[in-house]
Amino acid sequence: MSNFIIYPAIDIRGGKAVRLVQGDYNRETVYNDDPVSAAKDWEAQGGEWVHLVDLDGAKVGHPVNDELIGRIARSVQVPVQVGGGLRTEADVERLLSLGVSRVILGTAAIEDRAFVSKVLAKYGGKVAIGIDARDGFVATRGWLETSQVRAEDLAKELAAEGAETFIFTDISRDGMMGGPNVEAIVRLAQISGRTVIASGGVSKPEDLANLSKHAADGVGGAIVGKALYTGSISLSEAVAAYK
Repeated sequence: MSNFIIYPAIDIRGGKAVRLVQGDYNRETVYNDDPVSAAKDWEAQGGEWVHLVDLDGAKVGHPVNDELIGRIARSVQVPVQVGGGLRTEADVERLLSLGVSRVILGTAAIEDRAFVSKVLAKYGGKVAIGIDARDGFVATRGWLETSQVRAEDLAKELAAEGAETFIFTDISRDGMMGGPNVEAIVRLAQISGRTVIASGGVSKPEDLANLSKHAADGVGGAIVGKALYTGSISLSEAVAAYK
């Protein structure tokens, strides 16, 4: 578990690539009117994966931007992972059939454990578990609700059921450009014994350096969004540094 991969993020809302501040749908910035061109650009800069979030899907509870996601997956040669509103096996099968390499389950991990167990058993490494935490507790439904389940407990339980990859977001850090919660990310990797991809708050090259030091602990990479769009992190330089 020593690889460290940079995942350039494209958050899709209304057919455009946007960023929200702390998951607030009222605090949105549009960065690209064409997410397909954004994905191609990240690939051209050396991106080894593309990370997509269907924000519309996360809000309503089922994938909304399937057609666009399929076009993105077909437009690049690198693997694509997608999260946002996946709550049924049909959702998972449909996205994988569109060329998506890995789907991310979030709210369902809390609200429908039987579904998650079934999908993990069937698809294994093609499924990642997204754990979004607010003050240590798992948030659901596009971060609009907070559960009573601790992030570390959820990771431990799902690792035992076959989850291989977790994507961890500290909501308080997301979109704030204040740095990731390295301590919580490392602890989650150590407790689960699985790969954890960091998400939220990565704002400068030093943040990536701090995370990559823990690759041996299971920190497998970082999702970077706003910092790439603002230019505070160069994707090509970051990929070269950790390849």
